[in-house]
Amino acid sequence: MVKQNLLISDGKLGGGLAISLEILGEDTCLEISSSSSRRKLMKSESQPGGKVATFLASMRDSSPTRFRDTTDRFGTDERISWVVRHPSALALGMFDQIVHASRGKQIVMFLDYDGTLSPIVEDPDRAFMSDEMREAVKDTAKYFPTAIVSGRCRDKVYSFVRVAGLIYAGSHGMDIKFRNKKSRGEAVSFQPASEYLPMIDEVYQILLEMMESIPGAKVETNKYCLAVHFRCVDENKWSVLAEQVRSVLKGYPKLKLTHGRKVIEIRPAIEWDKGKAVEFLLKSLGYANSDDVLPVYIGDDQTDEDAFKMLRDRGQGVGIIVSRVPKETDASYSLQDPSEVMHFLRRLVEWKQYSNLTY
Repeated sequence: MVKQNLLISDGKLGGGLAISLEILGEDTCLEISSSSSRRKLMKSESQPGGKVATFLASMRDSSPTRFRDTTDRFGTDERISWVVRHPSALALGMFDQIVHASRGKQIVMFLDYDGTLSPIVEDPDRAFMSDEMREAVKDTAKYFPTAIVSGRCRDKVYSFVRVAGLIYAGSHGMDIKFRNKKSRGEAVSFQPASEYLPMIDEVYQILLEMMESIPGAKVETNKYCLAVHFRCVDENKWSVLAEQVRSVLKGYPKLKLTHGRKVIEIRPAIEWDKGKAVEFLLKSLGYANSDDVLPVYIGDDQTDEDAFKMLRDRGQGVGIIVSRVPKETDASYSLQDPSEVMHFLRRLVEWKQYSNLTY
């Protein structure tokens, strides 16, 4: 482990901002002693990343073949700058800042699944969450309305989580069903893309046959959207895979392509995403345009950025990106991996239990 002490100039204080930085392999921990200086630094602009010219370049950008490939693109200064602008939700003072913002408000938790509650694995059918994480999610739901917002099929993500009483929003929020406890168990159901099901099934069958020619490629149906996983595909074959998927979609203008970590997704070309899903759920729970709620969204992928942006534009809520490496994000805070997500959920429950005893 290498520990570095750095000084960042702070003209307002007439001195400097002391930072203790610990680097352990690929992990970075940053503690900042001045909250006013931290806020000033967080307002600094993001490092320019350049525009992605092609879909293939975009695939590579979001899907590094090795973890080290991504970290090596950033120097220490860039990593420090990113952590300053997106401090750990578990860092000294940051967790207190989050819970302080919830005073007099109802926290509503929104959680992505893959990469947030479970690790990213080569076989998407084996993306199991740990029993410890399941208990943490179950305890969280005892104190806060909790929703799982995933690109997975709603039934599949439920089979992974297996916690009753949660809200499950599958297919990036295009498949929502739950019973609203605030409305005496009233059933809430929303599937804005139902008319696309025959088309999506047709494309699924085409892609299943087509991807047989690309070793390692896997096509997954998530009911209202499709996922073409290329985690196990040789990088030299990515361009072939991308071209084949795009060629299929040319015949289906009502569908669109998006991408995430080692996955290409096919979705209905409608104005709906995880941000819209969170807005819908807040409204269904009775918190539309309410000052009495603090939405907290935790996610790791590009599709979660729609939710982060919605919370930022709303000016009310907390976005937490799960990432070990710097990336462009509208989230305010960060956590490194699912183990830190579990730690954050446990700490939130402990804070709520203590506050219930003292107030």
